[in-house]
Amino acid sequence: MEYISVVILVVSFITLMGLGVPVAWSLGLSSFLTLTVTIATVPSATTIAQRMGTGLDSFSLLAIPFFILAGEIMNKGGIANRLIDLAKAITGRLPGGLLYVNVIASMLFGAIAGSAVAAASAIGGILGPRMEKEGYPKELGAAVNITSSTTGLIIPPSNVLIVYSLASGGVSIAALFVAGYIPGILLGLLLMLTASVFIRKNNLKPGDITPIKELVKKFLDALPSLFLLVVVIGGIVIGVFTATEASAIAVVYTIVLSFIYREISFKDLPKILLKSSETTSIVMLLIATSMSMSWAMSSENIPQSISATLLSLSENKFVILIIINLILLFVGTFMDMTPAVLIFTPIFLPAVVSLGIDPVHFGIMMVLNLCIGVCTPPVGSVLFVGVGVAKTSIAKVFIPLLPFFITMIVGLLIITLFPQLTLWLPRLFGL
Repeated sequence: MEYISVVILVVSFITLMGLGVPVAWSLGLSSFLTLTVTIATVPSATTIAQRMGTGLDSFSLLAIPFFILAGEIMNKGGIANRLIDLAKAITGRLPGGLLYVNVIASMLFGAIAGSAVAAASAIGGILGPRMEKEGYPKELGAAVNITSSTTGLIIPPSNVLIVYSLASGGVSIAALFVAGYIPGILLGLLLMLTASVFIRKNNLKPGDITPIKELVKKFLDALPSLFLLVVVIGGIVIGVFTATEASAIAVVYTIVLSFIYREISFKDLPKILLKSSETTSIVMLLIATSMSMSWAMSSENIPQSISATLLSLSENKFVILIIINLILLFVGTFMDMTPAVLIFTPIFLPAVVSLGIDPVHFGIMMVLNLCIGVCTPPVGSVLFVGVGVAKTSIAKVFIPLLPFFITMIVGLLIITLFPQLTLWLPRLFGL
């Protein structure tokens, strides 16, 4: 019976997606059809509705709308501009320095906003015209912007890591946040290394040298924005407040800072709140329907079957991780990160834990893997935003993107094979 359930689940979901049904509705409808194999129609519908409601009944999930709002305020409140100015002051003098600026600014902005889409939109919108004016290939700039924006999904605070904590059954959010720093920075450095190859190939010229006095001024301008990281992550790590409380503090901090910068006023707040509400509603609907699918699979013993199959393939934990990575790379090309984490964490986590793999390491690996998916068609949200901001097409950007895809896969392989890179900081802080 469980094999029939698997077939119905997979076929119905792929069919609905192929027909253009939104991901959230495809998840909910395919879950409903799966349950009808063993339960009557009306109880199946009732169960799905109930699981969607209870799936959102989590205190930790309150952090997501707050972090989304904080990111939107940052985008409109001049914080992104100051981070870009700081990154440019540091690396702008290097040949092709604006590409390095893009990576560093994305890491800083993403680390505060926790959103790859917001980073791609804000950083690309500001740097794109400047790159084009200085003779940078438009498609190269777009490729760097798209891939570097994903670093904010690994470097905390990250909404996806909060979702993973929920799906895993309670892995420490503080541990996940701290664990994301080294992998996120490593990914950024690898992307900068790849960009340097293109810089030499295109013979890009250096920018102006920033005087020390100007560098200090840019740093001081950006310091209040950077201090948000200390407040949010530091407060979580030392136990002053939870991730949810930290997200609310981030909103208050960014509002006050934006008013001090005089970039937004009270009349701008309704538009910012409306935009944040739209984004939050989409994310929450995805979470709700993903939780219903996760429950439907559990009721049909699908995760247990897949876990047993994985463990029968090999007893080597790294072989299993490579297999899981290959599956997730495929899944990430047609499924958004949030439902992918919620659906596949309960499937794969029991198998990897039984092999002695730390859930924190697995979570970072999983999110880094799915970061590649948001940069690839057909549903890569960051890809579409990056291409739209650069005013180009996917076909033109695809070739420059390929080396950066390979770089991200190399970074994923390093993090997979060397778990100490992920676990060193959490263990240092006793998390």
